[in-house]
Amino acid sequence: MGDLFLVRHGETEWSRSGRHTGWTDVPLTEHGRAQARSLVPLVREQRIGVAFVSPLRRARETAELIGADDARVDADLREWDYGGYEGVTTPEIHETRPGWFLFTDGVAPGPPEHPGETPEEVGERADRMLAKVDAADTQAGVLLVAHGHFLRVLTARRLGLPPRDGALFQLATGTLCRLGTEHGRPVIAGWNLRAQA
Repeated sequence: MGDLFLVRHGETEWSRSGRHTGWTDVPLTEHGRAQARSLVPLVREQRIGVAFVSPLRRARETAELIGADDARVDADLREWDYGGYEGVTTPEIHETRPGWFLFTDGVAPGPPEHPGETPEEVGERADRMLAKVDAADTQAGVLLVAHGHFLRVLTARRLGLPPRDGALFQLATGTLCRLGTEHGRPVIAGWNLRAQA
């Protein structure tokens, strides 16, 4: 297999306002669509053999706009289940939990259908997704189109780090990242890449 390419979906109203957006299926903004379209030249430069996409609309629309129409939908790529923090901003959470930090503290329990996930549970999902990436029948690269917090955890796991170390990798909307290898070890080869203006 070649490199692993990660695309975070374009901007949504909730990502712009800092609201935690797990299962809520919000669409891209016009700016988010423009962000996705701007990635087309970067994606076309890569040799992609297989693409996977989250089932959520914002990711699927991003995949279509970057030309990954044939991406396989995979539920393991969905965003962190924020439980009781769905739709809530970090400053709002800090009003009742000062010092709260997603990557170490997890989330408040949510409704039965969305109880929330611990960092370790998100890490287990990331490990399952990486196993699928490694099993992909291609010598070219693999593209994943998904969500910010999940892709940060996936990056940590790819580098052999615990899920909480996803905190180290700030990831902007509408960007491309490349995970490769150097001397047989996983490395970050490009991060938060955007097309040159």
